[in-house]
Order: sequence, then C-alpha cells, then structure tokens
Amino acid sequence: MSVVTISREFGSLGSLVAEDAARTLGYHLADKTTIETVLKDYGLVQFTRKYDSIPGFWERFDAQKREERQHHINMLNKCISALARCGNVVIVGRGGFAVLAGLSDVLHVRIQAPIPVRIRRLLEVPGIGDPGLAEQAVTKNDNLQQKFIKMVYGQDWDTAKAFDLVIDTGKIAPELAAHTIVEAVKALKIPRLRGAKCAAELEVDAVLASTVHEVLHCDMAHVG
Repeated sequence: MSVVTISREFGSLGSLVAEDAARTLGYHLADKTTIETVLKDYGLVQFTRKYDSIPGFWERFDAQKREERQHHINMLNKCISALARCGNVVIVGRGGFAVLAGLSDVLHVRIQAPIPVRIRRLLEVPGIGDPGLAEQAVTKNDNLQQKFIKMVYGQDWDTAKAFDLVIDTGKIAPELAAHTIVEAVKALKIPRLRGAKCAAELEVDAVLASTVHEVLHCDMAHVG
C-alpha cells in the first residue's frame, strides 16, 4: 500500500491530475470536501467555516484565537494522518506533503504551471473574461497557500525540495502527468532504513480512523 500527496498551484489542473491518477491506481481520492466531511462527521462542525476564513481566522494572534487555531490545525493534521493510515489514497492539498514528510511509502507530488498558462486556463472558465481579474485570482491564491504553509508548517510551499516529483502542466499534458504519477507509484521503492516510518505505522485515533473508512467507503482490505 502507498500514499500520494498532491500539492498544486491554482490553475495548474492539479485536481484533474489527482482524480485521473487515483482512478487509474484504484486509490481513494481525498480532497478538501473529503477532509471537511471526515472532520464534520467526527464532530468538528466549525472546521469548514474557519478554514475558509483564511486569512482572517488564521491571522488572529490573540491567545484565544491562537488556541482555537491550533486545535483546528491539530485536527487537520490528524485527519490527514488517518487518511494516510488507511492507505491507497491520493490526498489533494491541505499541506499533506508537510504533515506526512519523511514517511517512506508516501510519494509527494507538486503540480505547477507558469502564471501565463494558468491565467489563460482561467479565461476559459465561464464568467472569467478579464485577464486582470484572472491574474489577481492566481496570485492571490498562490500567496494564501504560501502564507498558510509557512505559518502552519514553517515550510516553503513553492520549493521543489519538499517533493519527490514536480510536474509542469504547462509542458506536460495532464493525462501524461497522471500517467507519470501512476508509474512512479508502481515503481516506488520503500526503503526500510533505520528509524524510517511508513504510513501504515501511524498511530491515529480509533474513532477518527473509523470515520475515515466510512467516508471513503473503504472495505479496509488493504490496511496494514
């Protein structure tokens, strides 16, 4: 069993690549909606509203808000770990590459594309006809993601160092990008170095793990 995390730039078609790769591999796909559903079913009903209030909620540094924010971050991290523990899953976004860093059976992938390419793609979306607005949407989203990853995990979101595979969909077609990920997973060598840990060995809350399996409709046959 293995896990794939996909970090993607806005307009890079990373979500499409993730869906295609998960479908081809026969893996679960865990995206924003999946994580929100897991946390809601687990009992963190405020998560979606708080998470979507970036940067408002995440930038309040008074003691009470820091404590509340840390609680939400901890739950997000626990959810990602529980998804990884389930196995055979493609986790999209949410800092998965940072949460699961160092695990030997996790392939970390970054999907990116040049800003002009992403702007052009946005202009093809109905209702977005202004190049200036498209550029603002791209840069704003990039800034928010960079800020969130830096603030929460202390890492740079837009560096190749944190990833095993970086694909530019400005040059590589999305279907080829997905195929590359699939082949990389099939060829993944899982070193059992001294002290190396894999996703299957993660310790997760039993109730949260059960919630993950229910949301993913997982038969648990591949666990362990």
